[in-house]
Amino acid sequence: MSSGSTCAVVGCHNNSRKLKNALETFCLEHQQLRRACPCSPPYALHSMLRKEDRKLAWLAALRLKHPPKRVYVCSFHFIDKKPTELHPDPELYLGYDRPPPKKRRKLTRTTLSVTASSQASISTQPPEPHLHSVHTQWEDPSQQDHQYCDRSRRKDVQDKMTQCDEVAYFILQNDADALLYTGIALETFNTLVSTLEGYDNNEFTVPVRDQVLMTLMKLKSNRVIGDLSRQFHISQIMASKIISHWLDKLEEVLRPLIPWLPKETIQATMPEAFKKNFPNATCIIDCSETRNLGSRGESYSHYYSHNTVKYLVAVAPCGLIMFVSAAYGGRCSDKFITMDSGILTYLKPGDEVMADRGFTIKDLLFERKVRLVIPAFTKKRRQLTEEQVTYTRRIANVRIHVERAIRRLKVYKILSQIVPISMAPKVDKILRICAALVNLREDLIRDTQ
Repeated sequence: MSSGSTCAVVGCHNNSRKLKNALETFCLEHQQLRRACPCSPPYALHSMLRKEDRKLAWLAALRLKHPPKRVYVCSFHFIDKKPTELHPDPELYLGYDRPPPKKRRKLTRTTLSVTASSQASISTQPPEPHLHSVHTQWEDPSQQDHQYCDRSRRKDVQDKMTQCDEVAYFILQNDADALLYTGIALETFNTLVSTLEGYDNNEFTVPVRDQVLMTLMKLKSNRVIGDLSRQFHISQIMASKIISHWLDKLEEVLRPLIPWLPKETIQATMPEAFKKNFPNATCIIDCSETRNLGSRGESYSHYYSHNTVKYLVAVAPCGLIMFVSAAYGGRCSDKFITMDSGILTYLKPGDEVMADRGFTIKDLLFERKVRLVIPAFTKKRRQLTEEQVTYTRRIANVRIHVERAIRRLKVYKILSQIVPISMAPKVDKILRICAALVNLREDLIRDTQ
């Protein structure tokens, strides 16, 4: 795409291609393509006026060293969203109003050399008082150069930033972009950001929307911190602090989105496949593993021949994740995790739990008068009977839903790839965050009545 169809403002990347792609998306409100629905387009591109005085005014406002042959400016930079008689020139968010970037701290080294001549001069001349403390020696030059830009000043500048200043605005153009980078729909992401507005840290000058997006991008794609810091124009240390902060806050806010449903709700939302063969089913459980960089013996999995963390997932018949355990070492058995994770406290007499053959937990559930539904064993027989084959097939047809839920969890590559050692202490919170985000997506099973 040529520069003539791109907004000429420094830092703004709105262009005709993005506008065309936005018009080809589906409008959820009017149930038709946006180019045919009454919704207004996200922005418009306005060409520079032909009058000479207006041309000079535009170029002076844009401060372009090498202006393109055809200058376009998007509607975000006009007070009236377009050139008018009262405000014919671009005046808003012109790219050079942002606070100057902080300079890196410079290390000053001083050497002291004493010669015979200097000793003689010192003895004849009175010494000048020179105080040099450790604090001033290691002082950050950026703080001296920009003392006028204090915390309140930075806050004022941040408050004036709009969508055009946010990296998230350019990355998330539609639902497809939001699902690609965050795993949830765009409207859901915007609602989540609005909910998290009160949990931000004043230390961070990055907009909250960008902070949340960067954290979800880390979970979704497991990109290295250096890559994310470059995309969001911050240091790696700041990116690490932001992600660590929002992992804590997201887990706190999203925890209620993993509820253990009442029996009445489970029955009301049960799909037909369960109602026909397993009407008393309460949940389907399974364990999954994620590789990590640990070196302890209890985390080594002989199945994967690697150090892993193992966790238990319980899914309601309707597909909602109702429980996700803490992370255990890869050598822990399914029975131990079931017994230690706390899931047994949610089960009540008369409940029915579906599991795989590896869950030898019949004795644990029998104590609580809970029925275990697992595929049939051959035991000493060579093959299963016809009834057992049919029964096992019915279980497999409905147990696939827990595998689909775990597959949605593994969409977040932080759980399908190797967990970075720096994030290993927060893997329990990461599991709960990803499970809550999966519950924010559309229904896993669509045939509920």
